[in-house]
Amino acid sequence: MSGHSKWASIKHKKGLADAKRGQAFTKLIREITVAARHGGGDPNANPRLRLVMEKAREANMPKDNVEKAIKRGTGELEGVTYEEVTYEAYAPGGVAMYIEALTDNKNRTTAEVRNILTKRGGNMAGAGATAWLFHKKGYLIVEKSAADEEKLMNLVLEAGADDLKTEGTAFEVTTDPKNFEAVKAALVAAKIPPTSAEITMLPTTTVRVAGGDAKAVLGLVESLEEQDDVQHVYANFDIPDEMLAEAV
Repeated sequence: MSGHSKWASIKHKKGLADAKRGQAFTKLIREITVAARHGGGDPNANPRLRLVMEKAREANMPKDNVEKAIKRGTGELEGVTYEEVTYEAYAPGGVAMYIEALTDNKNRTTAEVRNILTKRGGNMAGAGATAWLFHKKGYLIVEKSAADEEKLMNLVLEAGADDLKTEGTAFEVTTDPKNFEAVKAALVAAKIPPTSAEITMLPTTTVRVAGGDAKAVLGLVESLEEQDDVQHVYANFDIPDEMLAEAV
């Protein structure tokens, strides 16, 4: 499991603080709106919308918020039009970053992302500099206490998973994005619910960082995630577990 994915999992387990819940809702609403705009308002026919609606349920977002976001996306309600933009960057210690944002003002967002990077010891990179280091994958975490490894391995591979690895107290399952829902459904049907399940960008290689560089990298990622337009931050850091736990 990459350090960044592990860190995200730790944060997911600890839950959202009330102060950050409103911001999380705002980001989810944008994702729902864009997903509905591109693929329609029916989650049964729109996998991207279905996945983000599941995230909204996990975050306990009111159903009314979800329905309004879908209607804005399909044009039934007036709303802001968001543009999808990506940024490539480097963090302290040579850590590669891939940043996804949804914005109604690309120039503003670009300036703000660049400013955060500069203040936190990172720097913006050109197109193609880091994107090749990340591959889109389905990613699921199952606690070891929930399943026997051999049984789980057979189950997920039969459902279309690419791989299963052991990491600490959990199993990490990776899939091709098109097989993600089938693998998740197989786990749920077998009463082995994943503690985390998402379509994400996983790094092909990682960079080991510790000490001051590790703190700087985590601080930079946090600052980027707190920027209103930034939806997802992916980074290929590998940081000691104890530092990840302390940082959340």
